[in-house]
Amino acid sequence: MASFNCFALAFLMALSFASIDVGVAARHLLQQPQMQSLPSFPNLPTPSQPSFPWPGALPPLPTTLPTGLPPLPSIPSVPTIPTAIPPIPFSFPPLPSFPILPNPGALPPLPTTLPRGLPPLPSIPSVPTTPTTVPSITFFSPPPSRSTP
Repeated sequence: MASFNCFALAFLMALSFASIDVGVAARHLLQQPQMQSLPSFPNLPTPSQPSFPWPGALPPLPTTLPTGLPPLPSIPSVPTIPTAIPPIPFSFPPLPSFPILPNPGALPPLPTTLPRGLPPLPSIPSVPTTPTTVPSITFFSPPPSRSTP
């Protein structure tokens, strides 16, 4: 969208600069003294027009249409489509036999009640504490000065 705005602004600026030149040229032409009239051109011969026949020279249009039309051509006969559909043999291959399922009595019984208590949570290890004091680091002291200020 910003590129369109830049394009529109550049276009308007170009038009405004172009119109300044046109205005200056028009003012320059208006401020010039009146010049002599332009020389006239000699009369040129006009070309001759071809002659067309007048409407009275054309034959008159017929007022009635001919009534005897030629007979229409005969339509060739179309073969008939059979309406009875022959029967389709309707037989499916035999269905496969179902696999033998295991006896439900062989499975272990499902529990009827759910345990109420939850197992105890594992103990969380203790986090070591950080020291709150910064240990002091001994620095070398500066050498003693030789003179007192």
